[in-house]
Amino acid sequence: MFIEGLARLNYYMKEAGSDQTVVAFLIFPTRTNNFNVESLRGQAISKQLRETVENVQKGIGHKLFEICLRGEIPKGEDLLVKEDIVKLKRCIFSSQTNALPPVCTHNVIDDHNDPVLNAIRRCELFNNRADRVKVIFHPEFLNSTNPLFGLDYEEFVRGCHLGVFPSYYEPWGYTPAECTVMGIPSITTNLSGFGCFMKEHINEPMSYGIYIVDRRNQSSEDSVRELARDMFDFTCLSRRQRIIQRNRTERLSELLDWKYLGVYYRKARIMALARGHPELFTDEMEEQPTSISKVPKPASMPPSPSMSRSSTPAHSDVEDDDDDSHDSEEEREELSHRTTPSNGSIDGRGKSPIFKV
Repeated sequence: MFIEGLARLNYYMKEAGSDQTVVAFLIFPTRTNNFNVESLRGQAISKQLRETVENVQKGIGHKLFEICLRGEIPKGEDLLVKEDIVKLKRCIFSSQTNALPPVCTHNVIDDHNDPVLNAIRRCELFNNRADRVKVIFHPEFLNSTNPLFGLDYEEFVRGCHLGVFPSYYEPWGYTPAECTVMGIPSITTNLSGFGCFMKEHINEPMSYGIYIVDRRNQSSEDSVRELARDMFDFTCLSRRQRIIQRNRTERLSELLDWKYLGVYYRKARIMALARGHPELFTDEMEEQPTSISKVPKPASMPPSPSMSRSSTPAHSDVEDDDDDSHDSEEEREELSHRTTPSNGSIDGRGKSPIFKV
């Protein structure tokens, strides 16, 4: 479902003329031999380019200091000499190739029967230059010793903009909960325990960065369309809007604290014991308070959902990085009207969203 949603998102962004690029990571294990040659080559080229740029930057800093120390105004040709340009050209030319970037980072065993790779082939997500959605399938869990990423799971999650977990069934779902605690918006479904919990305890979950796809009361086709529409709306957000939404998402972490969730655990335990040993329990003992106050919608939300389908803040040209715990009065006044359209136009001033599943 996620891959099909990415294919439709790619189509929506092309039709809207978006200049953004979405990088979708699929992280889960499968049977592999080792890293493929293309991935290791790309990693080596990136490392060489990074080292070259750092050396050039260091040299420019020294030259800039010496020129200014002499009381002169530095010029461009004094800072970036021909030798540095040759080094940069050598790194850039070494990365050029006629082949498409690999979709998978490993050599998958029996790849022609792998359901993920077959779905990618069916949807034709081959990382073409014209595609707005790029796919990277990493078929093993992340850790800091990984030669390609070198990141722990927590670091990787915090580096993403959105987590996508369209589960068909999941009793709870730790991955979207982990995203919420780290302040990362996520997409889940009403067939997972996390999605049902958030829908029950939050007014307008979408405004807090919790997108809940309906997989219970509609067909698979409609669910895929809704998933693609949610991801497309997310690409329409500016950088400031994403910062505000991340702040709101992280505010929900208190709702996932054990002092709240433990109430439901104790109730479930008592219910199980009461059904197994009814003679030991009375009606008064079975009644346990489990009510949790419902989280209201943010004050900067539009007063009516008819104003827009999306419930995220409106765009602002002033992209502030403040991590205020609550929406300020300026944000409430400025963001009370939703201006991001959901019918196809895109604001391309934000960074490229990165999705994770």
